[in-house]
Amino acid sequence: MSNLQVVTGAGPVGWTVAEQLADLGHRVRVLTRSGNGPEHPLVERRRVDVSDPARLGPALEGAGAVYHCIHGSAYRADTWERELPAAESTVLEAAGRTGAVVVFPESLYSYSEPDRVMTEDSPRASTTGKRGVRARLLDRRAESATPTVSVVASDFFGPHARTAHAGERMVPAILAGRSPRVLGSPDVPHSFTYVPDLAAAMIAAAANPAVWNRVLHAPTGPAGTQRDLVAAFAAAAQVPAPKVGTIPTWMLRGAALVNRDARELTEMLYQFTDPFVMDSAYSEELLGLRPTPLPEAAATTVRWWRER
Repeated sequence: MSNLQVVTGAGPVGWTVAEQLADLGHRVRVLTRSGNGPEHPLVERRRVDVSDPARLGPALEGAGAVYHCIHGSAYRADTWERELPAAESTVLEAAGRTGAVVVFPESLYSYSEPDRVMTEDSPRASTTGKRGVRARLLDRRAESATPTVSVVASDFFGPHARTAHAGERMVPAILAGRSPRVLGSPDVPHSFTYVPDLAAAMIAAAANPAVWNRVLHAPTGPAGTQRDLVAAFAAAAQVPAPKVGTIPTWMLRGAALVNRDARELTEMLYQFTDPFVMDSAYSEELLGLRPTPLPEAAATTVRWWRER
């Protein structure tokens, strides 16, 4: 694999992938509209709209892998449908011309039987809303002549994961001695994926052609509850575990009748009102990786938030 690696997007996943690649000694080119990205001697930051073929093609020249980590400009199904397939098509075509594999971070949204433990072989046949958009993206990747790998993660936590459910609504509250409020039930099993573990899996998958053209799972620890995660952050911060409040589902459903953003959030409530569990054992063996133990991951996350 070429030493040049390209990362599109500098959100929590793109940023972490770029940092890990640079720490491994790769030359990294980060493409964003803003020119944002990690500051590192091996990281080159370019202002490139990846949906523009004329700008993207030259930016991918010489790359061995492309880590496509952009997200929609709004958390809405119609926005995703309008923006994401077109951007992915442009990236796949440009990467195909340069001979690069494209690695995608992926969610569990497409999984059509979320009431069961979700494995790499579980059906991904969702059809409506944001879930349907993600399923159709996976289908298009499978049809592409360009090699791809999709690495599925559950809800994020870790450095840079500000807007995640276990991000700014949870960790800063714990550090300030306040009670965080969570969606759904704080006491049903829910898988959480540590962002650095997702990034490591994406990098390992890119380097191994034997796993290309598959859907893999990021190393993800045993499912606890949202209350367990709050307790882990509190222990890492050496503060008392706070009470955990909830955002009433009836209130969200009522707001969804008149508010578009609330309606988009309500679509995903099933992930927090019922057990939502993924298993990554098969992919862990395939990639030779294991999830970071929760106490270690929580300590790193708390340290990052305190440094902010």
